[in-house]
Amino acid sequence: MRFASFLNQHGAGFGLVENDRILPIVGTRFADLQSVIAANAYAEAAAAATDPVAADGMLLVPTLPNPGKIICIGMNYVEHIKELSRDRPAFPTLFTRFPDSLVGHEQPVIRPRVSTHYDFEGELAVVIGRQARHVAAARALDFIAGYTCFLDGSVRDYQFHTSQFIAGKNFRHSGALGPWLVTADEIPDPNVLTLKTRVNGQVMQTGHIDDLCFDIGALIEYLSTVCQLEPGDVIATGSPSGIGMARDPQVWLQPGDIVEVDIDKIGVLRNEVVDEGL
Repeated sequence: MRFASFLNQHGAGFGLVENDRILPIVGTRFADLQSVIAANAYAEAAAAATDPVAADGMLLVPTLPNPGKIICIGMNYVEHIKELSRDRPAFPTLFTRFPDSLVGHEQPVIRPRVSTHYDFEGELAVVIGRQARHVAAARALDFIAGYTCFLDGSVRDYQFHTSQFIAGKNFRHSGALGPWLVTADEIPDPNVLTLKTRVNGQVMQTGHIDDLCFDIGALIEYLSTVCQLEPGDVIATGSPSGIGMARDPQVWLQPGDIVEVDIDKIGVLRNEVVDEGL
């Protein structure tokens, strides 16, 4: 199943996605998609789906609008590590993003006015389905609610002000999450997925999930040792090679650019770049 979160004239809502149409879910015990995940009640929620709503009557927001944690993994594809001339890390490189740094599908991402070094990074995002603490890698997939696409828009000069990446990763509306959650039962083996990032239709990044330096199981094992993962937490698993910063000449996102993160079996997350302005 697929579920999306949205805003419309009635306020915040969520719905079942069928044939790229959204069927709002109303009149249930669930306040939002995160509460469905916490209850592991996807079929119950889907049974309450109503008639489709016209696309122009709603605004898609990040799949999980307000997750407790957004944990991102840096330098997690072997070829990406090589293009940055780094050594393969012994442990996952972690940083966090704040919920207000993200927008939904077809919503503009903002190039901040303080920088022109705005870069693209397409990623697979994992959504946690149940409380996880000290989970072995071999059991990790049992703790996943589903998958979605992630645009880790990166303001590179701010990212490298210090050894910690957080400044360059948290400008308001600089990244995106969506278009929807695909439940884990539809993707029993995420390692078979392929990711592509396009800018204005040109493929800039291609990555196969089985090329991750730390695979999804290893990430959940490590993260659940550090902290307790909760339903609705988001893990962005890292970006393949081909980023704008590593190209010669470098490629920075410009106002009007269209960025697409395309993952087979999930869908396409599409966002236009706009300037923050004065």
